[in-house]
Amino acid sequence: MSTGRRGARRAALFVLYQWDVTGQPLASLYEGDLDAYTKELAEGVAAEVDDLDATIGDASRDWRPERLGALERNILRIALYELDRDEVPLEVAIDEAVRLARRYASEDAAKLVNGILGKVAKEAKR
Repeated sequence: MSTGRRGARRAALFVLYQWDVTGQPLASLYEGDLDAYTKELAEGVAAEVDDLDATIGDASRDWRPERLGALERNILRIALYELDRDEVPLEVAIDEAVRLARRYASEDAAKLVNGILGKVAKEAKR
């Protein structure tokens, strides 16, 4: 089933959130027929979680990844994973992450996500 990239990000967020909160194996959380991009995102993020969290920690002095809410943390992980692959333009990755944070967390979460990703983007351009 193809849901488009926006839908795939949302579905990956839900799976990664459950994985993060419950500690269950990722594959055990798949429900139904997942889009290939959803699986790619979820499995890629899970495989690189330590590196992604290190990037989050470096970009957010006062907010170590474990202090962030599980939603915000996984939204950032998905965006950073996509940015690392150069599959998605920077502006799109940030916009989609902010959109997810605004919809599923809060306006403050959206600002936090935007700030962290903006700092990562600025550092990458140096």
